[in-house]
Amino acid sequence: MKAEDNIIKSEAMLQSEAWHAHDAAFAAHTLESPENGLSQAQATSRLAKYGPNELAAAKPRHPLMRLVLQFHNLLLYLMMAAGIITALLGHWVDAAVLWGAVLVNALIGFVQEGKAENALSAMRGMLAPHATVIREGKRQEINAADLVPGDRVILVAGDRVPADLRLAHARELRIDEASLTGESLAVEKSTAAITADAVLGDRDCMGYSGTLVVSGQGVGIVVATGLKTEIGRITRMLSGMEHVSTPLIRKLNRFSFQLALVILGLAVVTFIFGVFLRGYALADMFLMTVALVASAIPEGLPAIMTIILALGVQRMARQHAIIRRLPAVETLGSVTIICSDKTGTLTRNEMTVQLMVTSAASYQVSGVGYAPEGKITAPGDRPDAAGQPDLLPALQVGMLCNDSTHQQREDGWHIVGDPTEGALLVLGAKGGLRHDSLSRQWTRQDSIPFESANRYMATHNKDEDGNDWLLVKGAPEQILAMCRWQLDGKTLREVDVDYWRRMANDIAGRGLRLLALARKPGRPASGVLATADMEEGFTMLALAGIIDPPRTEAITAVEQCHAAGITVKMITGDHADTARAIGAQLKIGVGKPAVTGAEISLLDDTELQRLVKEIDIFARASPEHKLRLVQAMQDNGNIVAMTGDGVNDAPALKRADVGVSMGLKGTDAAREASDMTLADDNFATIATAVREGRAVYDNLRKFILFMLPTNGGEALVVIAALLLGFTLPLTPAQVLWINMVTAGTLGLALAFDPPDDNIMSRPPRPPQEPLFNAFFLWRLTLVSVLMMLGAVTLFLYKLGSGASLEVARTMAVNTIVLCEVVYLINSRRLRRCVLDREGLFGNPYALLTMGIAVLLQFIYIYWAPMNTLFGSAPLSATEWLLTLSAALVLFFSVEAEKIIVQRFQALRA
Repeated sequence: MKAEDNIIKSEAMLQSEAWHAHDAAFAAHTLESPENGLSQAQATSRLAKYGPNELAAAKPRHPLMRLVLQFHNLLLYLMMAAGIITALLGHWVDAAVLWGAVLVNALIGFVQEGKAENALSAMRGMLAPHATVIREGKRQEINAADLVPGDRVILVAGDRVPADLRLAHARELRIDEASLTGESLAVEKSTAAITADAVLGDRDCMGYSGTLVVSGQGVGIVVATGLKTEIGRITRMLSGMEHVSTPLIRKLNRFSFQLALVILGLAVVTFIFGVFLRGYALADMFLMTVALVASAIPEGLPAIMTIILALGVQRMARQHAIIRRLPAVETLGSVTIICSDKTGTLTRNEMTVQLMVTSAASYQVSGVGYAPEGKITAPGDRPDAAGQPDLLPALQVGMLCNDSTHQQREDGWHIVGDPTEGALLVLGAKGGLRHDSLSRQWTRQDSIPFESANRYMATHNKDEDGNDWLLVKGAPEQILAMCRWQLDGKTLREVDVDYWRRMANDIAGRGLRLLALARKPGRPASGVLATADMEEGFTMLALAGIIDPPRTEAITAVEQCHAAGITVKMITGDHADTARAIGAQLKIGVGKPAVTGAEISLLDDTELQRLVKEIDIFARASPEHKLRLVQAMQDNGNIVAMTGDGVNDAPALKRADVGVSMGLKGTDAAREASDMTLADDNFATIATAVREGRAVYDNLRKFILFMLPTNGGEALVVIAALLLGFTLPLTPAQVLWINMVTAGTLGLALAFDPPDDNIMSRPPRPPQEPLFNAFFLWRLTLVSVLMMLGAVTLFLYKLGSGASLEVARTMAVNTIVLCEVVYLINSRRLRRCVLDREGLFGNPYALLTMGIAVLLQFIYIYWAPMNTLFGSAPLSATEWLLTLSAALVLFFSVEAEKIIVQRFQALRA
């Protein structure tokens, strides 16, 4: 049978990812992969059949089409319509400003788009550019793109695995799969087949494309290339996904649609009423309708919204949060659930010994990470714990039976080598030992490197007196089988196997990884250290409990999130016990079970939606599991932020309402799929970003509630003139002056308003809460009516007193502008009174823009060219006082309304 036929027949097995359930001989037979490798002819034939080992790029949309689609936004349609109306009125400069704002908004969206293509490019960049293979009996280095199923690939330390491999040979082979599975430690590889239902992180006989060989050597048979690999499967998931629309965009689209209907309906009714019931000429009524439409359209909303979001981006950048998509700033403020990866985000990604158990006592170890800061505490808090005779030998073995080094650099302490060995070096340093001096006193003679078959590492050392010792560390059950004695103080006693097993179970139950330490006097029987020397006679010294500890600042940040009503969930590829242990320290999922990826696979979507309401810790999660979990939470009506740093996180990052990647230790694929990148990889930065996001949303709402009454007041002035039959108090040009110059200038100050003190002590706003609620409608009506009454009253008063139409209209314009100036201060607090020092003077930008608006109004009133352009006229001091009085009536009316509403709510409570 031809190899190609075998491959085709095994397609069902390939799709069920079952290579790990069969031995390497099965893969070799199925793929016709002999020990001496494929022939060149076979490789060429298979390359033509199965294509290159590349993550093929999906055809992107044409840039022109992407640009055109940026204009597909109802708010932009309103702005373009306002520009057309303004142009029809002959005000080309104002029209150019409107269309310029439309273009700027479209360009921002165009630049921010295209992240899916970037994410796929980053995934492609993770593939190894070269691979060492055996072909025709010879070792050859080829382009990784030329690998085909059946190739035999040689792996050595430092290599990036170039394709998915079924391992045929493995010697001390350890592969870092953190970017794919979330496993915090490098995985020890073997060639033994495992069960077909094993999750990705448990497939020890497989090597996956894009992962990194940490140590050892191996040979693997290529079983999948390109898009058929695990990383290729994630790429397909990414390419088939679209970004979820943000809550702000959804709410603005809904608000814009409703506003457009109201404006168009009002314009039609007004036109019909004026022509058929009032008998106005068509031309006059058209101008009046144009004035009404121009007054009602909030031209400045998209531009000011962009500015508010951009300022939020700048403030977040100073807090180490880099925003990649502008609307994500606001979305952070509405987040109800944060799903966080464990390793490196909630934890330090630095293995640390937290517990040492000897036959005499249990010792607690303080300090986290690789910095040798902390102490070893004996029962009774004895300060000399490290010098205890039962503990000191264990600390020595941990440092001597060790191939890693502990280094201090400019940016802190680092481990060169295995993280677990590094934890033992740091432990010894906390106990007052120095690795360099101890190594000189106890010189190494020989060693047995760690092998998965033996599950231990051993060394032969001579102490400073010339005595020979065999030192060993490894898996507790393996080391315990080699021990006859245990050290009880300074006395040797027969090993209590039951005691050590109980201690091991207790430590493992806390989610800590276990390592046993032992020694025996003597030298190797043959002079060379061999496995035969390790069979018996050792003295059990201690069990070490090791964990990747949570960041101190992450503990505080999780507390802040809980206080803010945000649920924090942990989704990790690590083991369930470890996840629960970290969760307990972070107050995540306390008292609740952890659910594994295998259990998630058994649930349908409805069952999963119910599960995510109750469970906060998910372990051994694959990319599909993470994606389903995020979707289930969103289907429950939540706004979800997802953090991650690995390739396996990319689909969920892209699906989440806010994808948060790691800047220091994250992969390019994760960063490109995310909306925000943490420059310091710190979960605490997310809490800061949520605070900033809430402030941005608050300021946006303040601006909308500041801007709309201006439009409403102007529209009511036009409607009042139509209903009562008097001359129009505002011309279309004067309406645009108010909307584009004064309202825009004043409203910008609200973008700089600092957040309220209680911003992180209130729950997230409901995701379904509309942007424009009943409170907004009431405030809009109140302020619009007061503005209209002030402007119309003074307009009619001046006309009645014999003033010119120009003076009367200038009075109306000045009344609305001064109402805006004082209402800006009202708007700094939507529901609380502003009559205190912080309320009146807490935003210096507000005071500055108020001064600028008054200065612009002086120019509008007293500069002759402006009088000619806008039909304005100079006002006397008395007329200024009248307009200011109308503005102060509005200011104190709004403050009185706040106090009355607060007292009413207090009575109801």
